[in-house]
Amino acid sequence: MSASPVVLAISGASGAIYGKAVFDRLLDAGVEVQVIVTSTAEHILRAELALSKEYFLGKPGAALLDNGRFNVPAASGSFITRGMVIVPCSMGCLGRIAGGISSDLVERVADVHLKERRKLIIVPRETPLSDIHLENMLRVSRAGAVIMPAMPAFTHNPKRVEDLADFIAGRVFDHLGILQNFTPRYSG
Repeated sequence: MSASPVVLAISGASGAIYGKAVFDRLLDAGVEVQVIVTSTAEHILRAELALSKEYFLGKPGAALLDNGRFNVPAASGSFITRGMVIVPCSMGCLGRIAGGISSDLVERVADVHLKERRKLIIVPRETPLSDIHLENMLRVSRAGAVIMPAMPAFTHNPKRVEDLADFIAGRVFDHLGILQNFTPRYSG
């Protein structure tokens, strides 16, 4: 496992498959993952993938953090990570991050990543987008986050829904600086 973990947050937006893909691929790559699942995300994991948050427990290199607790190392600026990924990111979560509001652990860890100028990748999953959504994305982008909407490409000729989720996971890996070979690169 790597010396510094990636913090993976799954918030209450549709698209739990993206969070699962990033999680699975990080573990496959030998990267330690600290996972935070919001209460709404728990319902969506069940509805979309028939999974509970316990899916993220008991796997070597993975830790599940309680979204209601702030007294964990990841909530401190002194805790070093490879970065944080919020996938999928609900518009409510995005809005609170944009406003500097830390009402739960996901938002606190995101705030820490912004203030410490660490890699924060936000994968919003909503359509259509309102002016407020767009302004919040611009605000967190200006604060240093990478906004990576869950908009998979089709140049790799996906055959399954999982191929589309892996495309987004591959882009996340690129921005975290982790080599990946599970999604082909565009070759023209």
